[in-house]
Amino acid sequence: MSVERATDEVTDLIASIEMHRQEIERESGRAASCSFALPKLQEILQREQEALLAQGPDAAANVEAVTNAINKVKSLAGNAGQRSAPPRAGPRPPQQGQRRHPPHAAGKSRGRRPMGRRSGR
Repeated sequence: MSVERATDEVTDLIASIEMHRQEIERESGRAASCSFALPKLQEILQREQEALLAQGPDAAANVEAVTNAINKVKSLAGNAGQRSAPPRAGPRPPQQGQRRHPPHAAGKSRGRRPMGRRSGR
């Protein structure tokens, strides 16, 4: 990163978009939050690139800051599909048409006698 710092206006805009993105992620998921943030950040980047042409290298830090924010959101969007559902606790239920045990094990003795009284009394 360069020695120059982005202006307070650009830093505040990036921070505001990131806060809203995090709120949307909590409410609607990561994909929706990235879909919200990317167009806003790209709009700021376009504006700052135009300012860079007009003002010269003094505005380069703003372009770099916005570019870094866009890259962060893009990487989050790339990871969004990998964390789509939290892992479930416990064993999976059997699928329809599948048995829990193979048919040959159903009538087989387990090799031990049951404890306690016999059922004949």
